[in-house]
Amino acid sequence: MRVLGVDACRDGWVGIAWGGGEQLWPYVGATVADVLADCVADGPVAVTGVDIPIGLPDSSAREADLAARQAVGPRRSSVFETPVRAALLAPDQHTAGQLNQAATGRKVSIQAFGLRRRILEVDAWLREAAQTTDRPTVYEVHPEVSFALMAGSGRLSTLDSSKRTWAGVEQRRMLLAREGLFLAGRLGQAGAHACVDDILDAAAVAWTAARLAAGDARSIPDPPQVFSDGVPAAIWV
Repeated sequence: MRVLGVDACRDGWVGIAWGGGEQLWPYVGATVADVLADCVADGPVAVTGVDIPIGLPDSSAREADLAARQAVGPRRSSVFETPVRAALLAPDQHTAGQLNQAATGRKVSIQAFGLRRRILEVDAWLREAAQTTDRPTVYEVHPEVSFALMAGSGRLSTLDSSKRTWAGVEQRRMLLAREGLFLAGRLGQAGAHACVDDILDAAAVAWTAARLAAGDARSIPDPPQVFSDGVPAAIWV
């Protein structure tokens, strides 16, 4: 049983497929759909996890984001609050901030606005895929929440170092290795085009995708929140 974890990277998206143990396949593509297509070409994929918001709010913050920020403690800056759909469709950050503040009382962070193209890409991709008979099984996963669960051996426990520090990288690699997911070698084009933290994040998402495939994962919140788009909004861990 193979699963796929996908994270945004500088040149598009990076994916880590995992079949358990040392069975690992790296991918990189311009779109999420490209990464999944390349992965499926190598064999069936049971579950795909993506580190991007799925299920966009209309007039409030998402419960998933608020709960995840609390769960990761000192790493809370890595979990941004998803802007409302109208803000994501705005032409500039100023307008987006005004729309989001009117709807939720909060402006839009630079990080969130910078990712709006990726968020809308995944939103459109899933809407299109929903109309097909072979639509993929896709869930939202946040790698910092996944790492927090690894660190606590089943309970959420905060990590003390940022993923952009050497200590943070080593801690996350060790956590993945302890779970049986070993990252080694150059990792082909994925290793050439994605940063270290992108690879680690994609691997953590793959770990949670494996939990989803096994029926061991849980959603934050439980049950997921649903907005006008009808898409369950939750971070899975």
